[in-house]
Amino acid sequence: MRRHRRAKIVATVGPASAAPDRLKTLFLAGVDTFRLNFSHGSHEDHAKVHAAIRALEREVGRPIGILQDLQGPKIRIGTVRDGRLELVAGETVRFVLEGSEGDKQAIPLRHPEIFAAAAPGQDLLIDDGRVRVRVVGLEADALTTQVITGGVISNRKGVNLPGTLLDLSPLTAKDRADLAFGLELGVDWVALSFVQKPSDVMEARALVGGRAGVLSKIEKPQALDQIEDIIRLSDAIMVARGDLGVEIPHEDVPGRQKELVRACRLAVKPVIVATQMLDSMVAAPAPTRAEASDVATAIYDGADAVMLSAESATGQYPVEAVAMMDRIIRSVEGHKLYRSIVAASDPGEEETPPHAVATATATLAEAVHARAIVTYTTSGTTAARVARKRPAVPILALTPNLATARRLSLMWGAHSVHTGDVDSYEEMTSKAAHCAEQEGFATRADLVVATAGIPFHTTGNTNNIRVIQI
Repeated sequence: MRRHRRAKIVATVGPASAAPDRLKTLFLAGVDTFRLNFSHGSHEDHAKVHAAIRALEREVGRPIGILQDLQGPKIRIGTVRDGRLELVAGETVRFVLEGSEGDKQAIPLRHPEIFAAAAPGQDLLIDDGRVRVRVVGLEADALTTQVITGGVISNRKGVNLPGTLLDLSPLTAKDRADLAFGLELGVDWVALSFVQKPSDVMEARALVGGRAGVLSKIEKPQALDQIEDIIRLSDAIMVARGDLGVEIPHEDVPGRQKELVRACRLAVKPVIVATQMLDSMVAAPAPTRAEASDVATAIYDGADAVMLSAESATGQYPVEAVAMMDRIIRSVEGHKLYRSIVAASDPGEEETPPHAVATATATLAEAVHARAIVTYTTSGTTAARVARKRPAVPILALTPNLATARRLSLMWGAHSVHTGDVDSYEEMTSKAAHCAEQEGFATRADLVVATAGIPFHTTGNTNNIRVIQI
């Protein structure tokens, strides 16, 4: 079962997509990795979905990635009287640390770190920036604010403090319990929400202990200030444009997206572009032209994957949304300008022998018109190094590690196959030819180019290239 595209699709599972038959339909439509959003749903719900995806994986004989997305320290107001308050521009309202059902003079905000970090003149954004208030008075347990942009606020709406570093761990008590549960299930990726600094990633890595890939969601401006270290410590990155677009100006988001995709490609780390990509398909069977262009832009930028959120989780047209995203990706990758645009965004070379060998592999494969590049990889590093070049030739990633095969379902261009290990050069050659033919990449007399690290069973030691005729 081969995808005729390079970029991958991540789809969020929710009420509209959790049934086993619907998961299969979504996979057949194009989903490569399923996202379990732990901001919603019970452990029992997620366990059922996980089991259904693993059963589907056995049925179709293809590795499928599962991404656990932790809620993180999302800041929210408490409950308000009658469930809603209408704030009018110019009026004064108060937020209090302690309190239950509040009115305009006692809106509950049970986050001490907000009161510790807030300062007069600072803005608080509520409900994704729809309502804006400015701090005019500060007490130990209360904030007096003036409404700058009015609107209706309701229970549990989110609060953002643009440009403020909050003294928060990226992992709440709920996140730690969810993480332990997800690792016990056997998720392939763990996504950290609201990462602010490199130590946040280090804290999570210590808890994960190598049992899953650690993916940092970039949705805080503070993360952008130390992005190189955050990328270096992470196994993958998500450009989470929702909260990021609340905290930085809207017009800055596209440029930041391009910077992040380029930086991840340079660092050989997968990058997902997410949030509102086909948002109108939550309630309509087709996207807007602007949304189709948005997905296309991410593909032209060279992103490894694009993601559906509400479109597949709660929308009325989840299968149609996946199919549309698949069609957009294939159309872009087949466009006459695609190769030149992707080549122009090449981040340059890292001056190490393994990267040089991977670059030479991609160049050689294109020069001899090979039908595939076959990579032998234990950790996924060899396949990632080749994918970094965004070659025109498909990448067939062979690995004896099932966890690696599943994680590679997020990697640009990688068609991963879980296979037995090889112990000799001759066995490598034979298996590369057999798998290329078996997986539908090549037929008799075709050429493939294989790359691996020798001696075998070592990690990250890409040092050998072989041209093989089927």
